[in-house]
Amino acid sequence: PEPKVQNSDVPLYTGKQLFSLFLPKDFNYTMTSKWSKGTSGAEKDIVIKNGQLIHGVIDKSAIGAEEPESVLHRLAKDYDNATAKKFLNSVLIIVKQFITHYGFSYGYGDLVIPEERRLSILDDIDYSYSQVDSMIQSYKDGKFTASRGMSLKETLESKIVGELSKARDSAGNAADKAMDETNPARIMATTGARGSSLNIGQMAGALGQQSRRGTRLDVGYNNRALPHFVQNDKNPDAHGFVRANYRDGLSTLEFFFHAMGGREGLVDTAVRTQQSGYMQRRLINALEHIRLEYDNTVRDPHGHIIQFLYGEDGIDVAKSDHGEAFNIERKIESQRMVDSGSPATEEQIEEVINKYTKTFNPRLKETVTKAIQNSNLSNDGIEHVCRQGLELYNKAKVEPGQAVGIVTAQSIGEPGTQMTLRTFHFAGIRERNVTLGLPRLIELVDARKNPNTPIMDISLDEESSTSKDAALSVAKNIMQTRLSDVILDTETDYLTWIRFTLNERIMKARDITMDDILEILSSSKKFTIETSSMQLLMRLTEESDASTVITLRDKLKKTLIKGVANVGRVSLVQKGNKWMIQTIGSNLSKILTVAGVANTRVKTNNVFEIAETLGIEAARNSLIYEIHNTLEDQGLEVDVRYIMLVADLMCAQGHMQQIGRHGVAGTKDSVLARAAFEITVPTIAHAALAGEVENLRGVTENVIVGSDIPIGSGTVDLYMHVNKKRNTDK
Repeated sequence: PEPKVQNSDVPLYTGKQLFSLFLPKDFNYTMTSKWSKGTSGAEKDIVIKNGQLIHGVIDKSAIGAEEPESVLHRLAKDYDNATAKKFLNSVLIIVKQFITHYGFSYGYGDLVIPEERRLSILDDIDYSYSQVDSMIQSYKDGKFTASRGMSLKETLESKIVGELSKARDSAGNAADKAMDETNPARIMATTGARGSSLNIGQMAGALGQQSRRGTRLDVGYNNRALPHFVQNDKNPDAHGFVRANYRDGLSTLEFFFHAMGGREGLVDTAVRTQQSGYMQRRLINALEHIRLEYDNTVRDPHGHIIQFLYGEDGIDVAKSDHGEAFNIERKIESQRMVDSGSPATEEQIEEVINKYTKTFNPRLKETVTKAIQNSNLSNDGIEHVCRQGLELYNKAKVEPGQAVGIVTAQSIGEPGTQMTLRTFHFAGIRERNVTLGLPRLIELVDARKNPNTPIMDISLDEESSTSKDAALSVAKNIMQTRLSDVILDTETDYLTWIRFTLNERIMKARDITMDDILEILSSSKKFTIETSSMQLLMRLTEESDASTVITLRDKLKKTLIKGVANVGRVSLVQKGNKWMIQTIGSNLSKILTVAGVANTRVKTNNVFEIAETLGIEAARNSLIYEIHNTLEDQGLEVDVRYIMLVADLMCAQGHMQQIGRHGVAGTKDSVLARAAFEITVPTIAHAALAGEVENLRGVTENVIVGSDIPIGSGTVDLYMHVNKKRNTDK
């Protein structure tokens, strides 16, 4: 191309011209780069028109690993992988050459910040310490109010943690701002090459609070974390707040606290890898033999259908564009940059859409139609976009023989390995402690009958949801109350009588009368009941020994007097202007019968309960929803088609099966596949006893005997027609 800079002695090319050499000539693209977000730079957006970089800074968000909608991503999706590979290789050669000549070094000196900045950081930390002191003082004086769902002590702790994290952030920001835009550390963090402003803050500002199991360090010795502090010392230093940074170095005690925090990370990683490794092994074993057939159904080797159409739309996730067959908005946008002519009429639009979207699934068709109608493109423009779309759609379809099962297992197993084991509670409201992350994912694929933390969200009908009192009375009818909850104390002579003294305050709070209790207990023939003001006296009809009386007493204490079994804690929550109830503990079938509950809008995270109450379809949907949410909470993007396949496989038999030896993997039709997974000898012995036949149709069986695996090209048999033996004399 013509050099841009002509006015010097030698004509010169610009960097942008150099970069543009590697782009296809018809490539149009716009985006906002990380660099422009992190600096006051004038070049906000990256703009590429007809394969020329017009302005913008190319950084990690423009070409980087796992960056959605980057230049690299668009090249791979709109052209092909070969184009993307060639682009990446070419850019890399130039970059390496540039760095070789220019150099990019980063040393100790780049972390030095001006003295007054350092002092102001320490002042900020001292200010935070004084805030913490005043909080502790008002707690001691009894002027402190508790947050919802937390005790006073918990509230104080969460407020302190909040204040100290503010101190660390402000120290980090101050350190970050003290460096100019030419500082190598700053450049790395803003372009997204490595690190973040948090890391700069730790190196040059302050390290901040060290934690263990999500709380500050407070146990170790009597009432103190280390013997170097006074007992009950409330100063944040004594609880693991590190005010030093990596550049100045930590004091001995700070270093010890930091090592405590770091050790937890190591232990955590070691524990997590084995858990997620076993989960992935079970997933692979359950799904390895599942493939796509020529009629677009997903089946196991014995012909049982698991899905009628892979992922409900037959699109291969790997060839798709973030789960869509193609990105219509993007196509329109790049067409707009070069489009000329008057906008197409409604008739023209309809004609083009009917011509190109015949084969699309309904959802895609609707998306494309909407986008085209709002695009204002000319008739030729629309035609061009639709033709490209159809081409991409046909390319993105999943191919017969594809090992969809294994790909699914890997796509869920790999993020599982990355998932952090313990997710910390949100500071502040700790109403419901919910299992998150990897343990929750394992709980779901295990199809556990009782999850660790069952919870429900109960919406109320029109009357109850608008008034707080009505909602409260529904909540009282839901919350489980056993006799033991309303008893102050118990006496017995271990032979003929048991006396319960009741707690009047709790009975009032939960709207329970003496008559309610009598009505429930009076059905028994083993004793007669006498009542006085707040006492129940049970006289046994026949004299017994001590152990019988103790058993009876404990059984009586467990009697449910009011509410729904297994629903322990209940809290009222206002969403908008409506009241709803959140519970810890779940009992779907009973909740649906409680008056005042809108029984079409009750949610529980216990999938097994949903299967028993509402059936297998509901359980499948709930399973998809729960797995999707668990992964999303951790910031992991797993395509919903994968989650659907796992849920469909677990529910394919009409009841929930776990992915493991008691479920999908253990009930395979093939003997060798079952034996190769777990419990080898009993499996083979059983099969011999029952006279089972091994058809060698799956994956493991064929690996064992050394035959071709019936997946991919192994699903096809080739036959060759040979002519009758020729007359060799000729």
